[in-house]
Amino acid sequence: MNEPLAHIIDDDEAIRDALNWLLRSRQVSTATWASAESFLAAWHEKFCGCLILDIRMPGMSGLELFDQLQGRRCLMPVIFLTGHGDIPLAVAALKKGAYDFLEKPFDDNDLVDRVIAALAQDSARRNHQIISADIAARLAQLSPREREVMEHILAGKYNKVIADEMRIAMRTVEVHRARIFEKMGVRSAVDLAQLLAELKSR
Repeated sequence: MNEPLAHIIDDDEAIRDALNWLLRSRQVSTATWASAESFLAAWHEKFCGCLILDIRMPGMSGLELFDQLQGRRCLMPVIFLTGHGDIPLAVAALKKGAYDFLEKPFDDNDLVDRVIAALAQDSARRNHQIISADIAARLAQLSPREREVMEHILAGKYNKVIADEMRIAMRTVEVHRARIFEKMGVRSAVDLAQLLAELKSR
């Protein structure tokens, strides 16, 4: 379930088979779906990769599936396959967060390149989530007092100044500082600031 896949969702079996063969020839792992409904029924929040989605299909359309997935906070990149008359719909989907669209007939190499780029984007997003969750978990280990001391450290204050402002012994500040660095997995105030800046940038 956690393997990155290019999910091909198209009601046309010939197109599904052609895209499946094309992507696998470039070492891209795939899964194929004959309808939007079948993909939505199987979708799980742990799915990763990207979607290659026909914009018009019987029953639930590609656009309707896209809306449903956004409602479920699915962040996998979506590449729409469109006919010429569907370009305005595809542009509207881009404004709502779709990754890209390709007009049929499309260039095979162009499609594979875009799929590979979409897979890379999804991988980077998931890595960011893992790193952010790790930093947040470290922060959660800090006591309220340690968080207070940390704010002073991040402000660039010396131990003596922190001790005076918090009205505690300098030795106590030193102990708090050591525990903060240990829990956060850093060696210096600079490392600590960089780590928290990394969290805010995500």
